[in-house]
Amino acid sequence: MPIKFITPEKDYGELLTGETSLSFASINLASSNIKQGFLSSKSEEKPFGIELGFTTDDVEKLVEKAVKNGAVLYEDIAVKPWGQKVAYIKDPDHYLVEICTEIQ
Repeated sequence: MPIKFITPEKDYGELLTGETSLSFASINLASSNIKQGFLSSKSEEKPFGIELGFTTDDVEKLVEKAVKNGAVLYEDIAVKPWGQKVAYIKDPDHYLVEICTEIQ
């Protein structure tokens, strides 16, 4: 996805996803904005039972790029019975991200 905006500190960024922007903030930046606090994922624990999913035509290439940039492979690429390729990574903040092909 094309980058719409990223701060020089790389603590906040937005991706263009059609008419919607998908935004990401660092834990430190989020902590400064959310005064009541929030739960964050920890590497020694399993990830939360939610995921953010991204579709791509080349799961292998996107998984490789994500791992090269600090993600950890959590579940290797598998082909589902309906033909969809799916892999799961944990991002640098230990949140679960699905990388998959579209369901046909």
